[in-house]
Amino acid sequence: MNDPLGDMLTRIRNAQMRGKSTVITPASKLRAWVLDVLADEGYIRGYEKTTGADGHPAIEISLKYYEGTPVIRELKRVSKPGRRVYMGVEDIPSVRQGLGVSIVSTSKGVMSDAAARSANVGGEVLCTVF
Repeated sequence: MNDPLGDMLTRIRNAQMRGKSTVITPASKLRAWVLDVLADEGYIRGYEKTTGADGHPAIEISLKYYEGTPVIRELKRVSKPGRRVYMGVEDIPSVRQGLGVSIVSTSKGVMSDAAARSANVGGEVLCTVF
């Protein structure tokens, strides 16, 4: 697998299209940090570290719905393994005039675009959520 974070985002999108309540993905620190931001911003219920069927560590993500529709309407990978996207603090995009969130990997950790602006740090824009 070349893009583990992209794989996790695709699993979340696919599970929400099928109306699943949970989805399982292989565990990694970066995935957990991104899920922390998603949980803090209210896009998922939460996540739990478990062991997969093959014995490897996994993460079980509890998806969030509002009146039967997924809370996450759009989930896009911005920085990809073939083309990394780095931005300064003044260039970090606001998603849908501030209604969505950009998740940024900075020198101070993985955080939302608003948190990166308040900490005055730029970094790699991992994905956008709306």
